Amino acid sequence: MDIRGLAPFADFFIICSGTSDRMLQALAEASIETVHKNFQLPGRIEGKPQDGWILVDFGDVILHLFSPDRREYYRLEELWSKGKVVLHLQ
Repeated sequence: MDIRGLAPFADFFIICSGTSDRMLQALAEASIETVHKNFQLPGRIEGKPQDGWILVDFGDVILHLFSPDRREYYRLEELWSKGKVVLHLQ
């Protein structure tokens, strides 16, 4: 989601779901490893898989990893509806 012009702290959100704590942790770790390898950017993790929401901060890009129920509860896509959806995969 392109949020440039809507928020001073980031340009893009990536919003994903994982079906288990293990999957959320694996997604967070794999994203940090891949971004560091390909773009030499550090990533910082906030949150824990058991909380149902992990945020990975890459600076201008913030990755949100949700359990299905936490994603439904927080509804970031709705909250940031003025942002432009760049790509939607299911």
